[in-house]
Amino acid sequence: MNRREFLTATAGALAPALIVRADERPAMPCGVATGDVTDGQAIVWSRCDRPARLIVEYSTTASFADPRRIVGPAALEATDFTARVDLTDLPPGQRISYRASFQDLSDLRRFSEPIAGSFQTPARGPATGRGVSFVFSGDCVGQGWGIDVSRGGMRLYETMRRLQPDVFIHLGDTIYADQPLKSEVVLDDGSTWRNLVTEAKSQPAQTLEDFRGCHRYNLQDEHMRRFNAEVSQVALWDDHEVRDNWWPSQVLAADAPSAEKSVALLAARAKRAFLDYLPLRIDPVESERVYRAWRHGPLLEIFALDMRSYRGPNSANRQTAGGEEAAILGDAQVAWLQRALAASPATWKLIASDMPLGLLVPDGPGRFDAVANRDPGAPLGRELEIARLLAFIKERRIRNVVWITADVHYCAAHRYAPDSAGFTNFDPFWEFVGGPLHAGTFGPNELDRTFGPEVKFTGIPPGMKPNRPPSEPYQFFGSGRIDPRTRVLTVKLHNVDREIYSVDLPPAR
Repeated sequence: MNRREFLTATAGALAPALIVRADERPAMPCGVATGDVTDGQAIVWSRCDRPARLIVEYSTTASFADPRRIVGPAALEATDFTARVDLTDLPPGQRISYRASFQDLSDLRRFSEPIAGSFQTPARGPATGRGVSFVFSGDCVGQGWGIDVSRGGMRLYETMRRLQPDVFIHLGDTIYADQPLKSEVVLDDGSTWRNLVTEAKSQPAQTLEDFRGCHRYNLQDEHMRRFNAEVSQVALWDDHEVRDNWWPSQVLAADAPSAEKSVALLAARAKRAFLDYLPLRIDPVESERVYRAWRHGPLLEIFALDMRSYRGPNSANRQTAGGEEAAILGDAQVAWLQRALAASPATWKLIASDMPLGLLVPDGPGRFDAVANRDPGAPLGRELEIARLLAFIKERRIRNVVWITADVHYCAAHRYAPDSAGFTNFDPFWEFVGGPLHAGTFGPNELDRTFGPEVKFTGIPPGMKPNRPPSEPYQFFGSGRIDPRTRVLTVKLHNVDREIYSVDLPPAR
């Protein structure tokens, strides 16, 4: 051993022990999260309270036998101290355990306490073993309902965690940037809902720090952090990440309460915060692109849409020809989805949409925010893009396509069929509606008959008073499980307490 090798080997033994108080260590206040898990890859995300470097150890065993270690990027002010690493070459069909920690960049001897997490990698090759499972929902901390610790916080996350799904699909409204919270809300029974309130949630978001603060607010909930550590996720965005019913070219009226009138600028700040705080794999070419796809072995592929970034203005939605004014997905996204669906070898193709296809979502008198327009005849307006997509699926004989969505704050199961539709050039399909995760409950919404939807189930009682709080059993999510032997997809709808609907969908040949 030469002198340099000797000094390197003995440096740790000769150095005095570093005693660091707990309050001097870097902290990880938002926990850990995993997302965009696909063949051999996964994103691990976390946030520190200061400039620090993310370090991730991972193993195929919970005991961390033979772990691998990745030294990740620095978490700096530019990303609000968030960071992510992209794990690669992961073995298929395995439960991966990991530990994330941060090294203080101002004092390299200081490390945070590690936080543990785990996730399931997709199988590869013939479908065997346990099959594939997923859960889905949307709409979190809306209509004035924040975190009331005395009432159990965001309880639906714990209900979903107990199912131990392979992946969670968050269908949008991950935050409500436009809806501040009051400290107290009096309920119908005379009791008081007591919100945890932060500075970011005391006013509508306008600055980048405001939008980031809304994401940090949700991550204060212990159920959400525990869920994120155990279940990988796929995240979409919708309107409330920015403001209610927005579109990119919108300019707010002079008397609008927001000091910033350009919705394009507000949306840019909101998307920056969304990309910072969700465990997404950033596209190397289109860094702000939200729509993308993930394959989960031979049984399932998930196609996540973006119905906000490329839409035309909200209107009466009755244009007779396509184009920018009638867009909701945009030509490039439609073309991508057609290519991806046609190329998918998966048995089931799950289209995750932030807005429903046949439910009316009004935006004031005579305007609509979603696809439907109350005209039950031939497709008009935004329906034209959907009709083109459905006709393509039929023409290419793409089988076993199911849609999932949220946005309307109640759960439902719809079956679409051409024999009762104004437009008939498509194969029958199902659409399942989830949510809210933790927000006010509304509905049911009126159906438009253009694509022939039939209500098979609705999860709320008739004549229910609107904006029901999360303390009532009307917070909803959906789940799906594909049997590896029969390839039957079983979809269920749940409230916070129990399963309330189930249907088996056999695969078409």
